[in-house]
Amino acid sequence: MPAWTPPPPPPPSWIATRWPGPAGGPTQPVLVGVAAAAAVAAVSLPLTRPGIGWLVAGVAGTAALVTAAWPTPRPANTSDDARPASDPGSARPTGTPGSAAPATTAGPTQPAATPTPPAAAPVQPAVTPAQAAVTPPQPAVAPVKGVVTPVGAEGRPIGGWRRIGGVRPFWAATTVALLGVGTFRAAGWLFLLCLLTAAVTATLTLTDGRSVRAMLLSALVPPAAVIRSIEWLVNRKNRSSRSGRGPAVGRTLVSVLVSVGLLVVFGLLFSSADAAFAGLVDTLLPELSAATVFRWVFVFGLVGAALLGAAYVLAGPPDLTGMASGPSRLRLRRADWILPVALLDALFAGFVAVQVTTLFGGSDHVLRTAGLTYAEYARRGFWQLLAVSLLTLLVIGAAARWAPRESRSDRALVRILLGALTLLSLVVVASALFRMDVYADAYGATRLRLLVAVCEAWLGLVFVLIAVAGVRLAARWLPGMAIGTAVLALLALAVANPDRLIAEHNVDRYRQSGQIDVAYLSGLSADAVPALDRLPDSLRDCALWSLAADSRPDDWRETNLARIEARRILAERPATSRRFCPARSGW
Repeated sequence: MPAWTPPPPPPPSWIATRWPGPAGGPTQPVLVGVAAAAAVAAVSLPLTRPGIGWLVAGVAGTAALVTAAWPTPRPANTSDDARPASDPGSARPTGTPGSAAPATTAGPTQPAATPTPPAAAPVQPAVTPAQAAVTPPQPAVAPVKGVVTPVGAEGRPIGGWRRIGGVRPFWAATTVALLGVGTFRAAGWLFLLCLLTAAVTATLTLTDGRSVRAMLLSALVPPAAVIRSIEWLVNRKNRSSRSGRGPAVGRTLVSVLVSVGLLVVFGLLFSSADAAFAGLVDTLLPELSAATVFRWVFVFGLVGAALLGAAYVLAGPPDLTGMASGPSRLRLRRADWILPVALLDALFAGFVAVQVTTLFGGSDHVLRTAGLTYAEYARRGFWQLLAVSLLTLLVIGAAARWAPRESRSDRALVRILLGALTLLSLVVVASALFRMDVYADAYGATRLRLLVAVCEAWLGLVFVLIAVAGVRLAARWLPGMAIGTAVLALLALAVANPDRLIAEHNVDRYRQSGQIDVAYLSGLSADAVPALDRLPDSLRDCALWSLAADSRPDDWRETNLARIEARRILAERPATSRRFCPARSGW
């Protein structure tokens, strides 16, 4: 009867192989940086409207993470969990390199210690030519003494703040720039888009996903890191108690409390001594109340947990390298994909031939040939052409994925047919933008119309990137470049000041046609005040009375340049009358 053998252990999970996490616990500089950044965010973040406090919190958080990710070389014979010298188990044997020989009282008859010969270097096994052909060459990474650089599946270093090509600094800079939009623009909808986009760029800063699969998976890393960082922090506390360094943390806390006490005592004395300084302190410090303290504690805990999770990812980043989709096992025959793509090219060419006449003929040609109104032509056509652009991206992606590319003729067919479809799609994008421009000229500009026009223009840029990638049939850089251009497009929209653009377009349209939706314009933010100030008095009062009624002063956290400019204009020419003003329209 054969002996029973235990079943083999289950294979390691994805987390165990790709994301084991950092060893030990967070260092003291990491904890101090995270706590300081969370305290700055608790004091500076305005939760009601955009302001400079978001930029201050973003800069503080970025500085804390730079400190956490910056490599700190240590001597090779030390570690974070080294025991103190008083621990008997920490004594090193005599004769080891770097250790001092203890003083002894041995007499002259004691024999001298025999030096230990150095250990022979291990003999490397010979590598046969067959093994050398199978084994891929490993990249040479310059070792840094005391710093362990994890290497991913593709052989490139992962983790830390450094990245080849400056990709991670780009995402970090865009994150801070998106948070800084609240300092210059008062539009709440724009700043909300910037906050959501900043969450995406912050995730890419930490995980550095490049392929589509890695980017989708990286969205799960931040919430998982917040949970796993709790155990990381517990390991730090347990290790500190074992190593006898617990009082160091207590001394740091006492130092912070003493510093706060000194600031309070001397601040009160200076405030009582000078009225101007007292006014400055009253401006900087908010009025203490139960709600204020609760908000501070809530924001401190929320931001502190997020930053600790980010530091956990930087200390032990997941390996998202090598996750790009490899060559597909499914390969179509030429006839399977050439016929549908060629027919689609012919259909696009026919549509483009009509659109070229439309684009150069102007709106009168459209109304004369189609017999439609502006709304029927522009509004309906825009959304349908937007759907065409999105579906075309799917068709190009599927064809590029499954079309054969083994022979030179196969690659030439992919370049020609898909390249033609890409170039024709650019004309479709131009037609959609033309229709939206016609619609805005006829019925005025709105936030939604401007936003979807920017999205359509970004799709056109994506088609240009696809055309560039199709030249060499290599598109590993395309997902990151597409997201990067989307972020830059949002920042460009913020720089262009969308609410003011909308107001200026509608004011110019009023001067030409005498038509204006003043009810909609009254719902714009303070960004639009300089443009709305150009309206006649009656329309100006209707458009600006709501902003004049909500012109309360900001504290330092809510400092916003657009609101400052709007208050200056309204102070020079107040708008208090609501004579025959219509009800405010929707967004």
